[in-house]
Amino acid sequence: MTQGAGQGPVVRTDTVRDFRVPAYVHQAGRLGEEAGRPGAEPGRFGDETARLGQVTSRFGDEPEPEGYTPTQRDLPVINRGDTVQVTVPAQDPAPEPTRGDAPGPLYVVGDVHGYLDELLAALREQGLVDAEGTWCAGNARLWFLGDFTDRGPDGIGVIDLVMRLSAEAAAAGGYCKALMGNHELLLIGAKRYGDTPVNSGAGTATFQAAWLLNGGQKSDMDRLQDHHLQWMSRLDAIELEDDHLLMHSDTTAYLDYGDSITSVNDTIREALTRNDADECWDLFRKFTKRFAFRDQGGPEAVRELLAAYGGSRVVHGHSPIPYLLGEVGSEDGEDGSGPQVEGPHVYADGLAVAMDGGVTMAGKLLVRRLPLDN
Repeated sequence: MTQGAGQGPVVRTDTVRDFRVPAYVHQAGRLGEEAGRPGAEPGRFGDETARLGQVTSRFGDEPEPEGYTPTQRDLPVINRGDTVQVTVPAQDPAPEPTRGDAPGPLYVVGDVHGYLDELLAALREQGLVDAEGTWCAGNARLWFLGDFTDRGPDGIGVIDLVMRLSAEAAAAGGYCKALMGNHELLLIGAKRYGDTPVNSGAGTATFQAAWLLNGGQKSDMDRLQDHHLQWMSRLDAIELEDDHLLMHSDTTAYLDYGDSITSVNDTIREALTRNDADECWDLFRKFTKRFAFRDQGGPEAVRELLAAYGGSRVVHGHSPIPYLLGEVGSEDGEDGSGPQVEGPHVYADGLAVAMDGGVTMAGKLLVRRLPLDN
């Protein structure tokens, strides 16, 4: 996996890791010029949601804009000319298999963030796709936990693959489905609202600025089509499968949108149809919250979600396992000291499973069968 270097001045964020703003940011007018300005002081990693309001479309003498998710990867503009583009018309979700066989095995996928090659390799390792990337798992069930784009080189290629696998799995008697992540909300907002100011609760912000500063790739935006937006806008936020409560973010903010899985998913889908920039920003802000299950009150937070929505264990992405464990690796992981993630992280008294292996920081893109052995 080749990463670009020297793409522009380093912008230090208030996290334990840095990322470099890609060159195209400096071609995006004054916003990009201001965002590329060096000199912002580093800080300590914390709850990024309290700082999102500092991402503004007019910086002036205000503090440098800060990102909400740490990463150590450069953010190059990578043209994936060899990526096969599969245009799949927007359509209703595939129906559940109706044959009398027992459901197939259940698999989940952590955050992908545009790393298409790593995703295909992980799916092949689990026997879900063949050497050509075609579904070969029969009636298996596959859930993606969100965050398909940004940071990595081919987010649109990832979405195209998931859409294609959904059709192929349904034809084979299984299914491939996906949940809404905060980066889907970010990309939807950047496309719909651009530099339109929104009320972040802590100042004025714009989706365009937040998207660029959190790994938005120009190649993804250039290739983003209406059917991609429609597909993302209809994704569920939370689901229950085999007694596992599946969600993207390790937060209790889902409780703000309903007291049942159906009501949460309906409320969020309806909010995205209203074309309200402030409402979409509020969704994005809440989906960026993290670490609700990590510390002393974590088990109780998980139990609150399980009591409302069912299940005996939460399975989530969003927060990279190296951060949940307090580990810090090298920038590219090339010296062998990068995050050593071998599998999912079970924590909160065994009630929570983290699936984001930290692929954006030279970690691992995780695909695992549920239930886990431990």
